[in-house]
Amino acid sequence: MYSLSQTSRPMPHSQQAPPPDTPQPRALNTALIVDDHPLFCDALSMTLTGPVGIGRVDAVGSLAEALDRMTQDPVPDVIVLDLHLPDVNGLDGVVRMRQAAADRPIIVVSSMDERRVVRGALLAGVSAYLPKHAPREAFREAFAIIARGEIHPSRLMLDNAKPSSTEEALARLASLTRQQARILQLISAGLLNKQIAHELSIAETTVKAHVTAIMRKLRVQTRTQAVLLAQDISFNAIAAEIHPSDAGTATT
Repeated sequence: MYSLSQTSRPMPHSQQAPPPDTPQPRALNTALIVDDHPLFCDALSMTLTGPVGIGRVDAVGSLAEALDRMTQDPVPDVIVLDLHLPDVNGLDGVVRMRQAAADRPIIVVSSMDERRVVRGALLAGVSAYLPKHAPREAFREAFAIIARGEIHPSRLMLDNAKPSSTEEALARLASLTRQQARILQLISAGLLNKQIAHELSIAETTVKAHVTAIMRKLRVQTRTQAVLLAQDISFNAIAAEIHPSDAGTATT
């Protein structure tokens, strides 16, 4: 049996866990660019392998390709994501990538700079938001900040501002795990729990547990409410909040 002096002996300095607020550096050796403009991908790849110093940079042109890439080893250390892709509508791409990327940082690089779009992406869990026309030094500094484990200045946009209902919904959707997001997608397609269980090769009781967790995270009471909330997340929903007079013509 250990004595009191043994159990209370402090850990060596090199083994002690850092304080909670201490920045946690991370290695950024590989990157995945998700953008369907080849010329921009080539230019950004040169920036990442040059001034930023990333060893390997891959590029794909759709969200589907990116999500498939996230299932393969090794998973990229950082993801650079455009908001406008051929197979994704609105901020749904950010939410789905956040769910697939686990703890990997996501940097959105977009030509869209509307304040609420930027806030929506940040609330969905991206580490930084950069305009496509940003100078090369801005890209270098953004990646350096993330590598040091610090907070990028773009995230300061979230300070001291009450999120809108759409932004709150985005944050809730982004909190779903990848499995929960897949189940919500199947619910939206009209599948029942038994059919979802067969589709995912899991027990029906597991599906029911996930559905309960989904509704709790989304703060809704029914499956229909969960589906409607997911369908409402789009650039048009955000635009309707910016320009209320246009709300009647917005589509989801």
